[in-house]
Amino acid sequence: MLAANMEKQQSDVERERQYCELCGKMENLLKCGRCRSSFYCSKEHQKQHWKKHKLICKEADKAQLPKQEPERTSPPPPPPSQGNHKEPETCREKISPEQAESASPPPSTHAELAGDRAAEDGPNDTATPNGQTSSSPQKLATEYIVPCMNKHGICVVDNFLGAATGLGILDNVKALHKTGKFTDGQLVSQKSDSTKDIRGDKITWIEGREAGCEQIRFLMSRMDDLIRHCNGKLGNYTINGRTKAMVACYPGNGTGYVRHVDNPNGDGRCVTCIYYLNKDWTAKVYGGLLRIFPEGKAQFADIEPKFDRLLLFWSDRRNPHEVQPAYATRYAITVWYFDADERARAKEKYLTGAGEKGVKPSAHTERNLHETDGGAIPSSADPPAQSTGS
Repeated sequence: MLAANMEKQQSDVERERQYCELCGKMENLLKCGRCRSSFYCSKEHQKQHWKKHKLICKEADKAQLPKQEPERTSPPPPPPSQGNHKEPETCREKISPEQAESASPPPSTHAELAGDRAAEDGPNDTATPNGQTSSSPQKLATEYIVPCMNKHGICVVDNFLGAATGLGILDNVKALHKTGKFTDGQLVSQKSDSTKDIRGDKITWIEGREAGCEQIRFLMSRMDDLIRHCNGKLGNYTINGRTKAMVACYPGNGTGYVRHVDNPNGDGRCVTCIYYLNKDWTAKVYGGLLRIFPEGKAQFADIEPKFDRLLLFWSDRRNPHEVQPAYATRYAITVWYFDADERARAKEKYLTGAGEKGVKPSAHTERNLHETDGGAIPSSADPPAQSTGS
């Protein structure tokens, strides 16, 4: 019995590590029929990735795709129900409503893990009159975010900017939405027509200097402040740049974003930073949870997209995640921060590959490398610099 349980646990862990080699999708995968160790979400992605994959495939001497249809893997088991779900560690102990009234904690920093409803015990607004949290960016970064990220890989900060500032950002986003400039969200390595089956959000990229985006620019500067104070202490990363801000809207028609990884192929993104803008959001009514499946753990973390909430997590394969169907308009702003070495290698790989083939990188690749790239993180004296589900 013990051996059977160990085999099952090993099988579950292996299943958690299965990703499409091209886009990072984790559902309805196909297994390479030759090496049986690589996975793809479609035949099209297998074909697109073959030139690279054949170098490591067990039968690489045959420089063509296998004629046999790839074997479809069994779907991953459904996540455990909240009632039977074992809660992973959080960065803040649960406290009773009575304790909360007498305590003076920093901004609420727990993730809403499956079965965890500590946030519903009562309000925890630590914003000062000027809209800033009671903890300075440096203190918040060094005393909470750094140890939390290094231990758990996920970090949640509530009441990040205060209600007044949050409402100003929300007004900017709603005005942007009304302009009709939002387009269907794209996948980092995807050009097929199946995108809508994977993600249902509408997005636009914001540099921060656009007219009517002053509050979004302020948010980006505060994110930069936090990362600047964290830099050199987050894992082994040296963060020297970020993307533009991706403003995303799920229209509330039951669309979401299937389980995926932000950076499955080493494109340079190391930290995903998301700010939520949804007033009076209740997941039981509106859905829209961001569910994270930390690698190697049986537990998952559910984060409600609550107003003025900031979420940070590692962007790579350690944190597969999904956006569950949303049944009300759901807004979020995402910025990705780059590790200097990995980003440089990614750009060199794309450009070198294009040179060897004698072709210019596709417009899609150019967009991923440059249009969303915001350059260096500005110093505290400089304005924010310009810069894929949330």
